[in-house]
Amino acid sequence: MKPWLLLIPLLLTGCQTPVPAGPQPGDKDWAPGSDRYSQQQDAAPENRDAVLQTADPVPAAEPRSKYGNHSPYSVFGVTYTVMGSAAGYVEEGNASWYGSKFHGHRTSSGEAYDMYKLSAAHKTLPLPTWARVTNLDNGNSTIVRVNDRGPFHSERIIDLSWAAAVKLGIDQKGTGRVRVEALTPAAPASPTTVAAAVASPPPAAEGMFLQMGAFSQSGSAETLVGELISRFQWPVAVRPADTLYRVWMGPFSTAAERDQARQALAAAGYQAVNINP
Repeated sequence: MKPWLLLIPLLLTGCQTPVPAGPQPGDKDWAPGSDRYSQQQDAAPENRDAVLQTADPVPAAEPRSKYGNHSPYSVFGVTYTVMGSAAGYVEEGNASWYGSKFHGHRTSSGEAYDMYKLSAAHKTLPLPTWARVTNLDNGNSTIVRVNDRGPFHSERIIDLSWAAAVKLGIDQKGTGRVRVEALTPAAPASPTTVAAAVASPPPAAEGMFLQMGAFSQSGSAETLVGELISRFQWPVAVRPADTLYRVWMGPFSTAAERDQARQALAAAGYQAVNINP
């Protein structure tokens, strides 16, 4: 017999002995899917200060994710029913967070989890859902995009990305008391809606307006009109004047109504100027 033939059984035996990559069924820390993570304990990066400068995302209407919205579904013997709509959802409870152990792995929606983005996991909100989360202990708040399922603990209502936890000030403590409010942005304005706003400017002889911008190109004005129509309930139109295309919001019937609109616009990052034709 050739000497190298003796090595074959040893090689086959070695191939039949897998090396555990993480918690295994029966272990204390095992959970469905946990054996796919190479890192057994969750952890946080060190660049915390940089995350504090992250701006809140701007919610946008999105179709339901192809994955993660199957309903009902069961985890650990508990059955959950995904909400038909996130509209009007408000809840207070405890929040937790997850970090580097899950970074780069797939979320329930099929997207890769990014601990540096402002996202979250929820048991029953539709995926994706935009939500404002407020720390009830310090008043800090941020906007997150819910694109994952969890946390599957009865005492927690939401699992935040590490970045969201940093902005709320609960990353070092581990958990915190929060209020979760679903945000339901309007669907994007259709080209027909924008065209109507451009073709039918509001009468300038009456009412009060807000000027949102003045552009030398009509296309830039139409783009702004589309954004505003999709996000706010007030009328918007383009009013050509000389060589400029002015975007006006209104008319408003009272100064108080116009002030309310200007405050809402400022909170969303838009600057507006009072116009009294």
